[in-house]
Amino acid sequence: MCDRHAPSATRRALLARLGAGGLLLTPLAAALSGCRKGDWPEGMVEIKWDRDTCVRCSMVISDRRFAAEIRGGPNNTVFKFDDVGCLAFWLRDKADKYPWLADPATRMWVADFNSKSREEMRWLDPKRAHYVTRTSPMGYNFAAVAAPLAGALDFTDMRQHTLAKGK
Repeated sequence: MCDRHAPSATRRALLARLGAGGLLLTPLAAALSGCRKGDWPEGMVEIKWDRDTCVRCSMVISDRRFAAEIRGGPNNTVFKFDDVGCLAFWLRDKADKYPWLADPATRMWVADFNSKSREEMRWLDPKRAHYVTRTSPMGYNFAAVAAPLAGALDFTDMRQHTLAKGK
């Protein structure tokens, strides 16, 4: 009598080859899962370029030169921005809702305008960065750089200019 559910010799050989192939690919998959594009600072959540959106204006974050991120609070909440101007307004507008924004443990990053590429990003502390005039995605027109340049503003002055401009 023949059992319809018993695998044939050919089927068993195919399943054995597929299983062996899967075992060979498992270490490769595990190794690749640890790889990340770019050099993200400790604690920063990767920005998925052209997919993540700004928490303030809902614009897709595409231009890496102006991106920013905040992470903090009891749940390590993450907020991403497409323009440092959006960051400035959001800090002002959400201070009451998120009192942890003033906590020194809250982490913030802004992209260094002079980073070479999306894969070689440098991230700066916004409060220590210097801000130069550059055309930005939302028209606030400030970009963060690491070294002071002629005419550059500090974080406080950049925020004041941005908030005074409005939007």
